[in-house]
Amino acid sequence: MQEIFSLLGIASALAIGAISPGPSFVMVARVAVSASWSSGVAASLGMGCGAVLFASAALLGLQAVFLAVPALFIGLKVLGGLYLCYLGYRIFSGANEPLQVNGKSSSQKLSLRHHFLLGLTTQVSNPKTAIVYASVFAAFLPSNFSAPFALALLCTIFVVEAGWYAIVAILLSSSGPRRVYLRGKVWVDRTAGAVMVGLGLKLISSMHRG
Repeated sequence: MQEIFSLLGIASALAIGAISPGPSFVMVARVAVSASWSSGVAASLGMGCGAVLFASAALLGLQAVFLAVPALFIGLKVLGGLYLCYLGYRIFSGANEPLQVNGKSSSQKLSLRHHFLLGLTTQVSNPKTAIVYASVFAAFLPSNFSAPFALALLCTIFVVEAGWYAIVAILLSSSGPRRVYLRGKVWVDRTAGAVMVGLGLKLISSMHRG
C-alpha cells in the first residue's frame, strides 16, 4: 500500500511539472501545428523516453554524481543550453520558408523518426530535470522498494510525460490551430524560436547558481 501511495504522489508531482510551459511544450506545439498529429505524437513519445532516461538516472544516483563533480553538471547545462539555442535559431531562421503540407511520401517514416529524436533530444537537453526527478523521488520514494515498483514507476513516468504532450499534439494539430499557424507562420515561428533561444540562454546563465 505504501508503494501505491508513493507512486501516486510521484505521478501527481511530475504531472504538474510536465504541464508547466517549457522547451518541450514549445517544441511539441510547433511540430503539431506545422507537421501533423502523428509527428507531434512521435515527438511526445521521444519526450516520454527522455523522461524515463532521467528517471532511471535519478534512481541510479545521478544527483550524487553531480554533487561530487559540479563541473560535469555545469558542462551539461551549457551543452543543453547551446542545443536549445541552436533549435531556436533553426526555427527562427526558417520562419520565411513555406510549409510543405502534402509530404506523404516514402519519407514519412523518416519524418516520424526525426520528430521522435527531436523530442528525445529536447527533453534530455536540460540536465536539471534529473535533479527534479531526484528531488521528487527523495520526497515520495519509500526507503526500500521492490524491482516491480521501480518498473511500474518508470512506466508511469513515461505515460505521464508522453501522454500530456500527446494530448497537446492532438489538440494543436486540429484544423483551427493549423489555420491560425498558417496565417501567422512567420511571426509564430519567430516567437517560438526566440522563446527557445531565451530558454537556452536561461539554462546557460543558471550555471552560476549551481
